[in-house]
Amino acid sequence: MTTDVGLDRQNGGLTSSMEDSRWVFQAEDDSEIDNGDRDTVDGDDNSTPRNGVELDSDDEDNAEQKLIRTGPRIDSFDVEALEVPGVQRNDFEDVSVGKTILLAFQTLGVVFGDVGTSPLYTFSVMFSKAPVSGNEDVLGALSMVLYTLILIPLVKYVLIVLWANDDGEGGTFALYSLLCRHAKVNLLPNQLRSDARISSFRLKVPSPELERSLKIKERLEASVTLKKLLLMLVLAGTSMVIADGVVTPAMSVVSAVGGLKVGFSAVKQDEVVMISVAYLVILFSVQKYGTSKVGLVVGPALFIWFCSLGGIGVYNLIKYDSRVWRAFNPVHIYYYFKRNSTKAWYSLGGCLLCATGSEAMFADLCYFSVRSVQLTFMFLVLPCLLLGYLGQAAYLMENHADTTQAFFSSVPSGAFWLVFLIANIAALIASRAMTTATFSCIKQSTALGCFPRLKIVHTSRKFMGQIYIPVMNWFLLALSLVLVCSISNIYEIGNAYAIAELGVMMMTTILVTIVMLLIWQINILIVLSFVIIFLGLELTFFSSVLWSVGDGSWIILVFAVVLFLIMYIWNYGSKLKYETEVKEKMSMDLLRELGPNLGTIRAPGIGLLYNELAKGIPAIFGHFLTTLPAVHSMVIFVCIKYVPVPVVPQNERFLFRRVCPRSYHIFRCVARYGYKDARKENHHTFEQLLIESLEKFIRREAQERSLESDGEGSDSEEYSFSRVLVAPNGSVYSLGVPLLADFRDTGKAVMEESTSEELKPGTSSESLMSEADQSLEKELSFIRKAKESGVVYLLGHGDIRARKDSWFIKKLIINYFYAFLRKNSRRGTANLSVPHSHLLQVGMQYMV
Repeated sequence: MTTDVGLDRQNGGLTSSMEDSRWVFQAEDDSEIDNGDRDTVDGDDNSTPRNGVELDSDDEDNAEQKLIRTGPRIDSFDVEALEVPGVQRNDFEDVSVGKTILLAFQTLGVVFGDVGTSPLYTFSVMFSKAPVSGNEDVLGALSMVLYTLILIPLVKYVLIVLWANDDGEGGTFALYSLLCRHAKVNLLPNQLRSDARISSFRLKVPSPELERSLKIKERLEASVTLKKLLLMLVLAGTSMVIADGVVTPAMSVVSAVGGLKVGFSAVKQDEVVMISVAYLVILFSVQKYGTSKVGLVVGPALFIWFCSLGGIGVYNLIKYDSRVWRAFNPVHIYYYFKRNSTKAWYSLGGCLLCATGSEAMFADLCYFSVRSVQLTFMFLVLPCLLLGYLGQAAYLMENHADTTQAFFSSVPSGAFWLVFLIANIAALIASRAMTTATFSCIKQSTALGCFPRLKIVHTSRKFMGQIYIPVMNWFLLALSLVLVCSISNIYEIGNAYAIAELGVMMMTTILVTIVMLLIWQINILIVLSFVIIFLGLELTFFSSVLWSVGDGSWIILVFAVVLFLIMYIWNYGSKLKYETEVKEKMSMDLLRELGPNLGTIRAPGIGLLYNELAKGIPAIFGHFLTTLPAVHSMVIFVCIKYVPVPVVPQNERFLFRRVCPRSYHIFRCVARYGYKDARKENHHTFEQLLIESLEKFIRREAQERSLESDGEGSDSEEYSFSRVLVAPNGSVYSLGVPLLADFRDTGKAVMEESTSEELKPGTSSESLMSEADQSLEKELSFIRKAKESGVVYLLGHGDIRARKDSWFIKKLIINYFYAFLRKNSRRGTANLSVPHSHLLQVGMQYMV
C-alpha cells in the first residue's frame, strides 16, 4: 500500500506531505499493510493520479518492489466538502443563483409533495385514536405535531442528515457506501488497493477523535458478525423505503379523494376507492417522462398548494381562535397525555404522519442539491405547514365533531372546490416523492450487489441521477392498487404508512450515528445526544404503531420482509459465487506450461473475456481453452466493477494489468464505475476507449522502465528514501531502507497496473534504448492489427449449485430462490448492446 505521510514527533501526530511531486514506496505483494486509520489517496490539481505503475498481485512469485511518482495527496475529507482540488465534483456544484432557484422550485414537485400533503390526514388519524373531548385535547395534539415537525424534518433531516450524503447522493445505501469506503465492511471480497486512489475517495484530517475512529474501524473490519448486522440494517432500511413507495401513493390519493364526502354527502367509500384507483394508474403512467420534466410541470402546482395551505391557516386563525399559538408551549403535550393516557399513546402513530416524506428529502437528494432542499424547506414548506396545522386546530377548537375530515371541513365554503382540485393535484404529485426515492435506492443497491439487476432508463442527459425503472414502476403500481382495494380505511392505511416511515427513519438514525463516529469524528457528546434524542423518539412512535398492526397494516410489514429476503438472498448468492470463482481460478504456472500459444491456435483479433474477478485468471478461461479450437491473438479479461463512490471520472475508468510475459499478449482490464455512473456507451465506444487506454498503459509501462533504468545509473544517495509503515494504532515507523537499492531488474516478467490518464508532456526519458523503442512500437502495432481483425466478446455464464452435503435451507436458497432471481435479472453486459454476431458464450457450473 502506498504510504506518503510523515511523522511529526513534536506535535505528536501525523502530518501530510503536499509536495508537487515525489517518490513513494509501493508494496508489491498481495498482502496489504493495513494503515489502520486511513487509506492513502494520491491525486493532483486536475484529478490526475500518479505518473506510475504498480505490480499486479495475480502472480505472487513475480512480486517486486517499485518506485512510483505521485502528485499532491488529497487529505481533506468532508461529506459535502467539494472545495478539495482535483475531486470529482457534484452535478450541482458552483451553480448560479438562478439555477439554485430553479432547482429549489423543482424540489417542490419531487421532494416535498409527500410532507406537503400530510395536513390532509394527520389530525383525522390522530383523533380517530383519541377523540376530542375538550380544547385542551386540540392544543395537546397540535403541540405534538408542531414539535414533531421541528425535531424530525427540520433538525434531524434538514440540519443533520442531509450533510451525511455521499457526494450529493442520499439514502440508506449512500450511507452504506460511505462506510464501505472508509472501513472494509463490504462482504463481497473484490476490493482493490488501487480503488482508494480514485479521486472521489476522500480522507479525514487527523483529529482528537481519530483514535476512537480507528478502534471502531478495526472492530468493524475484524468482526464478520458486525459486517452482516450492518448489511442487514441497510437492507431493512431499503426494504422500508420501497414499502414506503407503495403506501405513500395509496395514502395521499385516498385522503385527497376522500374530500368528496365533505362536498357531496351522498358519495360512498367504494366510489372514493374507484376514483383513487384511476388516479394511481395515471400517476404511475407519467412517471416515465422523468424527474426534471415532471418537476418543472408540477412545481407551480405545489407552490400554489403550499400558498393555499398557509392562506387557509391564516384565515382560520383570524376567524376562529388565534389562541392556538399557545401550543408552542410543550407543557400542553404533558396535559394531553395526562387527560388521555393510553389513547394519547395510540395517537402517536397519527402524529408521525405530519413528518412523512422526511426520508424523501434525503433519498431524493441525488436529483437536487443540499442547499436547494434546505432553502425550500425552511423558507416555504415549513412556514406553510405550521400555518396549515395552526389553522386546522383553530377551526377544531370550535368544531370538535368535524375531525373525520379535519382539513376539508376547515376550508372556507367559497373556496372548497378550488382547494379540493389543488389538493388532488398535490396528492398525485406527492405520490411521486417516494417513487423517485425508490428508484434511486434500487440503483444504489444494484451497484453494490444487493439487488437483482433491472433495466434503468436515464431520463435526463444533464443530470445522470435522474432515472426511471420500468419494472419497479409497474410493480409499485400493482401493490398500491392491492393496498387501496384491500384496506380502504384511511386510518388503517395511515398506520401502515407510519410503520414504513419509522422503519426507514430508525435505520437512517443508526447509520448516521456510525458515520458520525467513523467518518465525521465529532465529539462523542454530540453523537450521544443525536442517537438518544432521535432514536428514542422514533422507538416511542414505533411502539405505538406496532400495537395497532393487527388492523390490516401488517400487510406492509409482510411486503417489507419479502423485499428484505430478496435482497439478502441476492447478496448471499453473489458473495458465494464470487468466493467460489476466486478459489477455482487458474494458476499462473499452468499458463506458463501452455506457453505463449496457450496450447492452441492464436487467431487474429481481440477477445474480451467478461468475468467478475477483479484479479486472477478466471476458471472460465480454462473452459474456453478446452472448448474452442483457437483463441484470439490478444485476450483481455474485462471486469465491470462498481466501487463505493458515486462517480468515477472517465480518465480513471480503466485499470490495466499485464498477465504473463509480453509474448502471451494477455491483459486484465478492470472497468470501474460508481453507483451513480450511467453506463450509456455502446460497444463501439467502449471498445475504442478500452483500446486507447491499453495503448496509454503500454506507453506508461515503457516510460517507467526508462525511469528505473535512469535511477540505477544515478547516485544512490540522491534517491535514498525510507519505507514508511503505519501501524493500526496510527503510529508511523520509518524502516530506513533506501528504496532504489531494493529494486533491481531481475529479468522476471513484470505485471503492472496503471490508470488510463494522459501522460504529461516531458515525462518520457531521452535515454531509452533503441531496442526498447522498437519493442514498444512493435507491441502497439500488434494491438492495432488485432483491433482491425475484429473484437469478439467472450461471455462466461457461471451458475452455482449447492453441494449435495449442504443443509436443506442452503439448497433451497441457492438452487431455487437465487437461481430464479438470477435467471430473471438483467445480464451484466446488456448495457453494451453487443450484436449477437460478436458474442461467444460458454456456460460453467460451480458447486458451493
